[in-house]
Amino acid sequence: MTDKERIFRIWVIVLLLLIMSPIYAKKFDQIKIGICSDVHLPTMHDSRHRIQVFIDSMTVASPDFIIELGDFGTPAEKYAALFDIWDSFPGDKYHVIGNHEMDGGFSERQALDYRGMKSPYYSFDKNGFHFILLDGNDPHPGAEKGYKQYIGPEQIDWLKQDLDLARHPVVIFSHQGLTVVPGADEVYGIENCKQVRKILDDHNEKDPENSVIACFNGHSHYDFAEKVKGIWYITINSMSYKWLGESYPCVRYSNEVDKNFKWIKYTAPYRDPLFTVVEISLKGYIHIEGRKTKWVGPSPWQLGFPESLKKYIRPAISERTLRFKLRK
Repeated sequence: MTDKERIFRIWVIVLLLLIMSPIYAKKFDQIKIGICSDVHLPTMHDSRHRIQVFIDSMTVASPDFIIELGDFGTPAEKYAALFDIWDSFPGDKYHVIGNHEMDGGFSERQALDYRGMKSPYYSFDKNGFHFILLDGNDPHPGAEKGYKQYIGPEQIDWLKQDLDLARHPVVIFSHQGLTVVPGADEVYGIENCKQVRKILDDHNEKDPENSVIACFNGHSHYDFAEKVKGIWYITINSMSYKWLGESYPCVRYSNEVDKNFKWIKYTAPYRDPLFTVVEISLKGYIHIEGRKTKWVGPSPWQLGFPESLKKYIRPAISERTLRFKLRK
């Protein structure tokens, strides 16, 4: 091969790379995520069906990864087959640790080991986005009773450092929310959420090109989205039910089911499992795929459940297209 031929071949390769680069770049300007939350495998008698429907649907939808936002199930051996269904998804899959993962005396370490997780909080990059998964189960100083809803100093320091190193727009997942739902009688979020949100806001001021664009959570079993200072805070509804509490018992399936699954009577179950596929694009939108079903038996309002949060409590995940803007 002569020098001229060699130079010509090099230029052809360079030209092809320049032509093809926009095509390849398109792969990294959006991401598709399959999300479910609050499956509560131990509570529902039809958990196997619900989680199987999700996995079957995601196998067809083929998202870039799937994630469950906590309260999936404890590491008890009797639930192993249900975890196996989750693990059967052929792509990437992630867990967030919820407060009910430690029910029955299990430790958080046991819950993590069962899922093959090294840490309850971590981050990763994918398709031009940086994803952060937080753990809202840190001990709160002076408030050791009941379920934890706190992010402690060590995790706070890690979050600051991780954001400083982010080289892409940021999406955050947590079980407990980072915002307070307007009108809520009970705080269903991180107790020091204002501290965490200030860290996110400060990061966005300092690095607007790689800003936090959305925070997804579960926990409250609400269907909710709110934009605060340019960040979307989105609650993904439970796959299974709305918890009503012991003041609103109702046997909805059968006496046998009620006997074997004692907590169902205190819930308002959804007939079909709820989950969603979320598409996030660097063009400035978050699209949440809608999914609707019906209550099993009477609605919460027919049982006298307070209607102050009725607009967030429904057997549905609302279809939404949420806009955001990245600043250079």
